[in-house]
Amino acid sequence: MSKPARSFPRPLSELLAPTLSGVLKTQGFASAEILSRWADIVGREIAASSEPLKINWPRPTGREEQPDPATLILRVEGPAALEIQHQSAVILERVNRFFGWQAIGRIALRQAPLRRRVAPARRPTLDPVAVAQVAETLPDIKDEPLREALGRLGAAIKRK
Repeated sequence: MSKPARSFPRPLSELLAPTLSGVLKTQGFASAEILSRWADIVGREIAASSEPLKINWPRPTGREEQPDPATLILRVEGPAALEIQHQSAVILERVNRFFGWQAIGRIALRQAPLRRRVAPARRPTLDPVAVAQVAETLPDIKDEPLREALGRLGAAIKRK
C-alpha cells in the first residue's frame, strides 16, 4: 500500500489560490493580499466604510520605462463617500507604500453597500457576584489583578 505524498493538512490558501487567482486577475488584483489586509493597509476607520473593488491598469504603450499608475476603484457606502474622497491622498500613499512603488495614481469611488462580514459573537458578560465568589476561594494570592483574572477565569469555567 502506498502512502500519499503529503500526509499533513494543507493550508486553505494553498488549495484556493489556483481557483481565486483567475478571478482576482480579472479584477486587476495581482494577489488577494490587498483584499484580505485592507484594514491593515488603510486603517480601520477608512476600511470600515470602503473596500477595494477593482484595479484598472492602463494598457502599456511600450514607450515608457515605468508603467503608468493604475486606478483603484473603491466601493464606498453612500454617506462616507465624501469623507473617503477627502482622504484619497492618504489612501493613495498607504496603498502605494504597501505595493512598494507608485502603483496607484488615482482613486475612483463607486457608491454601493459594502459586503459586510459577520462580526464575531460577543462574549457574554460574567456575573460579578460569581467572579467575587470564585476569587474568595482562591488561596493567598497577594497580586490583586492576578486574583481578579483567576476569578473571571473560574467563573467562566463554572458557567459552562
